[in-house]
Amino acid sequence: KAKKVRKNKRILGRSIEERPMGIDNREEFGHWEADLVIGRKSGKDQVLLTLIERKSRELLIFKIANRTARAVIDEFERLQNEYGEMFSRIFKTITTDNGSEFANLNEIEKFSNTLVYYAHPYSSWEKGTNERHNGLIRRFIPKGKRIDNYSIDDVIEIEDWCNQLPRKLLGYMTPDEIFNDELDKIYAA
Repeated sequence: KAKKVRKNKRILGRSIEERPMGIDNREEFGHWEADLVIGRKSGKDQVLLTLIERKSRELLIFKIANRTARAVIDEFERLQNEYGEMFSRIFKTITTDNGSEFANLNEIEKFSNTLVYYAHPYSSWEKGTNERHNGLIRRFIPKGKRIDNYSIDDVIEIEDWCNQLPRKLLGYMTPDEIFNDELDKIYAA
C-alpha cells in the first residue's frame, strides 16, 4: 500500500510553538480550542463548531451551515457581536487545526485582540481538550449521522450536559460554575 506524503501540509498562520507556555498550565482564563464535528462527509450537511475554554472546560457548540471558512468566520463575528467589548478578554487566544475551514480565522485578529494559533498538521493531540469533548458529543451524535437531523434544542441539550457534568479535575465543580465565576470577575473589573 502506498504511503501518503504528509510533509506538504500548508501551515495557515501563527504556529502553536509561538503560543506562550503559560497557556499550557490552564491557570489563566480565556484560552480556547476550536474544531468542527462533521456528521456526514458526503452531501451538504450542517456541522458543529465546538469551542472549549481550557481552564474551565466550558464547551460552546454552534450549528453552522457548512464547513467553509466563511461559515466559521461568520459565526466568530456573531460571537464577537454578542460579547462586544469583552470579547478580547473572554477569548484571549484560540488554538485550532490547519483545516481549510479555519483558513480565515486569523481575520478575527483584525477586529479584536484575540490571537489565533494553529496546531501542527496531523497533531490533533495538541488540542486534546477539544478532541475529548468532541468524543463526548459523539455519544449523542454518532459518526455518519446527519447533523441536519438534530435540532438546535438537541445541540443545546448536549452542550448543557457537558457543561453541567462535575469534574474531579475541577474539584467536583462543573464547567458552568467555573466559567460563570470567571465571567463575573471580567464584568466586575
